[in-house]
Amino acid sequence: MKELSPSSSSPWAPALPDLKIKYFANFISKKDSERYFNNFINYIPWEQDSIRVYGKIYDQPRLTSLHGINQKSYSYSGITMYPKKMTSELIEIKNKIKNVCNTNFTSVLLNLYRDGKDSNGWHADDEEELGTNPVIASVSFGEERFFQLKHKTKKIETMKFKLASGSLLLMEESTQHNWYHKIAKTSKKISPRINLTYRKIYI
Repeated sequence: MKELSPSSSSPWAPALPDLKIKYFANFISKKDSERYFNNFINYIPWEQDSIRVYGKIYDQPRLTSLHGINQKSYSYSGITMYPKKMTSELIEIKNKIKNVCNTNFTSVLLNLYRDGKDSNGWHADDEEELGTNPVIASVSFGEERFFQLKHKTKKIETMKFKLASGSLLLMEESTQHNWYHKIAKTSKKISPRINLTYRKIYI
């Protein structure tokens, strides 16, 4: 696996086939990142859904919470989530993202990785309700974690790079149709991480 090193320039955009991502390392200040992290970890109504893997039921290896500006549900991996109202903090971040991405996001899925045992396996955000070539805006707070990328069909080396606290990762165009991504487990003793993935639900 190849480790990428995002440049200090913002945004950083690696030149890879079928991939359009933009990474803003310092999208949100350190002070505001700490404020948002503390607010979300204490006041978001976190849940742990069950998932079915090869016929067996497991607790999802992270906590989640879906919030929206409407009541449209979101389904993935056999789970259907119904949104709670977006908080003022979630709306603040959504409006800030709009300054660099002209997309009117309608929902945000929050993920809480409590420690290195929590993870998110290989997947793509390509569900039908997200439409064609969905734009996903991913904001991270707390502990840095490696974000891994793997092409679905081409023999390209799997890659990874760290998502810093306060960073924004935009995934656009055909990225979700051609690449998988994941947050892997780690045996290192690490602190919690909160990730916000803004998206637009059409159905």
